[in-house]
Amino acid sequence: MKTTTTLLLSLAFFLCVFPMNTGYAYGWGYQKNSNHTPPEIGAYQEVLDKYNAFYLDDSGEKNLYLTFDNGYEQGFTSEILDVLKQEEVPATFFVTGHYVESEPDLVKRMVDEGHIIGNHSYHHPDFTVMDKEAINKELTDLEQAVAEVSDQDELIYVRPPRGTFSTDTLKWSTELGLVHVFWSLAFIDWETNSQKGADYAYDEIMKQIHPGAIILLHAVSSDNATALEKVIQDLKQEGYQFKSLDDLWMSKQLPKQFLY
Repeated sequence: MKTTTTLLLSLAFFLCVFPMNTGYAYGWGYQKNSNHTPPEIGAYQEVLDKYNAFYLDDSGEKNLYLTFDNGYEQGFTSEILDVLKQEEVPATFFVTGHYVESEPDLVKRMVDEGHIIGNHSYHHPDFTVMDKEAINKELTDLEQAVAEVSDQDELIYVRPPRGTFSTDTLKWSTELGLVHVFWSLAFIDWETNSQKGADYAYDEIMKQIHPGAIILLHAVSSDNATALEKVIQDLKQEGYQFKSLDDLWMSKQLPKQFLY
């Protein structure tokens, strides 16, 4: 599975300045900032706010949120889970139907160890060419599959396949009671035949890190699995704390006076 990440980010940002047209397909993208500040997303911010979607924690606090996209298994997820358990760090795993079918024990372990399963759809289709009913089936089928192999019977967070979306898909997901979660830090890590080493993954994360980052990693990457422990430990040393998407979502629902 290949998720659209930071490829052609400048082009994506250029497209952001134009008004969002209902039904028009967009690929998630942003303009990276320097000095460890959150990336700019232009006009996307308005539509995300309208449909309660988010791509980072904008509180300014040094919170981080680890998310993994799991479309298929390459043998590294157990290692990743070991590190998360050792470091007491929560994560969200966005899985597909193929992953649940082929790796039910890993899905169960994710839930048993306190992680969140996110909805990445059953068949990994392009939501922007589907109607509301078809999208609902994709999401519901995946939720049911996860419930059959684990104790998580409700999937709240959805990450659209390939990062493609439209105002319709955001609107329909909201009507279905789901929350779109994008990301503010990612890099090319999914190419299993051209991994570049743990130092590459470490450097990519550390140079892009910023307060409130929602980090997208692919669990098929050997680089990520090898670098993860050092990444977590060094970021903790820098004063960052790793939180759950549930913490972020809850904070967005509370009036601001209750957050201080």
